[in-house]
Amino acid sequence: MNTSPSIFPATSMVRRVCVAAAMMLAAGIAQAHEGHGAHGLAAGLAHPFAGVDHLLAMIAVGIWSAAVLPAAQRLAGPAFFLLALLAGAFIGVQTGAGVYIEAGVALSVALFGVLLLARRQLPAAAGFALVAAAGALHGVAHGAEWAAGSSFAAYAAGFMLGSALLHAAGLAAGAALARVPAWVWRVQAAGLGVAGLFMFASRI
Repeated sequence: MNTSPSIFPATSMVRRVCVAAAMMLAAGIAQAHEGHGAHGLAAGLAHPFAGVDHLLAMIAVGIWSAAVLPAAQRLAGPAFFLLALLAGAFIGVQTGAGVYIEAGVALSVALFGVLLLARRQLPAAAGFALVAAAGALHGVAHGAEWAAGSSFAAYAAGFMLGSALLHAAGLAAGAALARVPAWVWRVQAAGLGVAGLFMFASRI
């Protein structure tokens, strides 16, 4: 029986992360995007943390990047997401969120679960495509909640920084998950997919 000491701290950390995510999902799913008219750096910074769908998706990007991409390219996943996020935010400011954006955001979480389950069985290009598409959807949702007349630059700087922090947490979690048994990886990926499907079903 493998009793390597490096496995158990990582497993314990993953368990705590899963429990915390489940608690946030249960407590916050109905309020994922409650209210409109966000403005300022602080509101932008808080926004990625206010919705469980945003939080899970951005952490998943970091986990996927840490698990699949070579060490020298691991920042590429978050970079793709952030660029698409900002582009989507500009669209959201002009067009609003639209009827199906929230469902699309939730579906992106479910698809990230599939991406993590497949891990290296899918080409990296497919992962980048999903990352960019998800980033654009999440960006539209962010942009649609900006308060017209306030500083969009400050608001955008806030949600870009908040998103980057979540990506960093995902990169750290991905590094930890690389040291745990394969079943732990499958459980967290499946849990992400189920959470995404649950949110998607509640929005259609």
